[in-house]
Amino acid sequence: MNLDDKSLFLDAMEDVQPLKRCSDVKWYPNRNTRAPERIDSLQLDNFLTTGFLDVIPLATPLEFKREGLQNGVIDKLRLGKYHHQASLNLLRQPVEKCRQNVFAFITQAHKEGLRNVLIVHGKGRDDNAHANIIRSYLARWLAELDDVQAYCVAAAQHGGSGACYVALRKSSEAKRDNWERHAKRSR
Repeated sequence: MNLDDKSLFLDAMEDVQPLKRCSDVKWYPNRNTRAPERIDSLQLDNFLTTGFLDVIPLATPLEFKREGLQNGVIDKLRLGKYHHQASLNLLRQPVEKCRQNVFAFITQAHKEGLRNVLIVHGKGRDDNAHANIIRSYLARWLAELDDVQAYCVAAAQHGGSGACYVALRKSSEAKRDNWERHAKRSR
């Protein structure tokens, strides 16, 4: 500390008095001890849209099939012949929460090599009911995801028109394993 800094400090501190009973003074950490919000890196990649929505009438069943998928696969999916390996419940959740959950669920299911999942969205009494709005968004979101090959209304025992079956694309590992298994047979 040079002489000018020392004199400035002493001038600034000349009227400061020491605390009387120092043992009575307790310093507490900041009251705002809330942890900073963690940014979910998975949701940074979430491209599912929530803009303008054409509500799908209740009478129209949910159904989608990518180009090249065989009709027999969608027929078996519709009849519930494929065992669903995981399920997601979207009942009574806000649209944004549903969007995040659908994206995370489909991404995780594809990473784990799952092929068939069930998503429960609920039933509404009229076209503008919350459950039907979620159902309409779900139809848009599933079509936007490349990992989804097809989806359709679930069988009655799995929720009927309040749920849908989703068929996912094979992971690259499953394709390789399948190719190796069939290549060994042809030798």
